[in-house]
Amino acid sequence: MNILFCGDVMGRSGREAVKAHLPGLRRALAIDLAIVNAENAAHGFGITERLAGELYDAGADVLTTGNHVWDQREVIPYIARDPLLLRPANFPPGTPGSGWRLHPLADGRAALVVNLMGRLFMDALDDPFARLREVLADRPLGNGTAIVVDFHAEASSEKMALANYVDGRVSAVVGTHTHVPTADAQILPGGTAYMTDAGMCGDYDSVIGMQKEPSLRRFVTKMPGEKPQVADGEATLCGVFLVTDDTSGLARRIEPVRLGGRLAPYVPRL
Repeated sequence: MNILFCGDVMGRSGREAVKAHLPGLRRALAIDLAIVNAENAAHGFGITERLAGELYDAGADVLTTGNHVWDQREVIPYIARDPLLLRPANFPPGTPGSGWRLHPLADGRAALVVNLMGRLFMDALDDPFARLREVLADRPLGNGTAIVVDFHAEASSEKMALANYVDGRVSAVVGTHTHVPTADAQILPGGTAYMTDAGMCGDYDSVIGMQKEPSLRRFVTKMPGEKPQVADGEATLCGVFLVTDDTSGLARRIEPVRLGGRLAPYVPRL
């Protein structure tokens, strides 16, 4: 199975990058499943029904989120009726929406997409390790089913630990949240693909996607200031290309994807 995972979409420029590049990437890489982290799609803070629709129209199959999932209050009733829009599975019981989706493909194969959020330097949610163990308990890998985990977390140590915890039991663990693509794409000893952070789909002439001057003032003066605004220059689409084995479900390949904007381009070849 060929899977494209796109990192955090930051505001309008990030959405435009996805619209511009995702259709072509789907064709060039024969993508079976496109996962997009959309938690910053609405001006950098959350997601709305309209913007989710734009990303689906661009070719996204499943949307994941993270700590900004509830920033746009209108998403609370919407997420309960959109099974393609996920929120972290380790929110407490009773939280609207779902933290995972078994997504069927037209050819009979399927992908289980799991969304989790870390706890180091983040909100105090339920244990992501225990929650993932519960989700995987009766959902085996292989026989036409891939399993991809979006781990939205601040600490690289927590992301690496989770990936090793489920090495051999999922196809891939891809980190999101820090908005900086890492250079550690690899296949772990048990066959699980891993990358600490997919990066963002956003303007890299910025401070992690936000306009530079207000961010600099906050660091230099330590004083509250104007509300941060999303940088709106040309965005780079950043993500990960995965290839999984249909029989075992384990990873055969993982490579970064970078297209457009300021970062050096890299698009894998089939």
